[in-house]
Amino acid sequence: MEIKTILPIIQIVLAVLVTVAILLQKSEAGAGGAFGGSDSVSTWRTRRGFEKFLFVFTIILSVLFVVTAVIALNI
Repeated sequence: MEIKTILPIIQIVLAVLVTVAILLQKSEAGAGGAFGGSDSVSTWRTRRGFEKFLFVFTIILSVLFVVTAVIALNI
């Protein structure tokens, strides 16, 4: 198989995984925080355990998706 035929499949899989990873993350901001307002003072929290793994995994998946998109543009 050529890279031209495999690359779109890889991008679809990465896009689905990134979407799932983002949706699994817990959000501390409410609806007001999404639009710039905030009902409470924001606090700093340290990610631990699965939450930290999911955060790093999401970043890695996002970087891989961008790399595959750049490769697809250059082919």
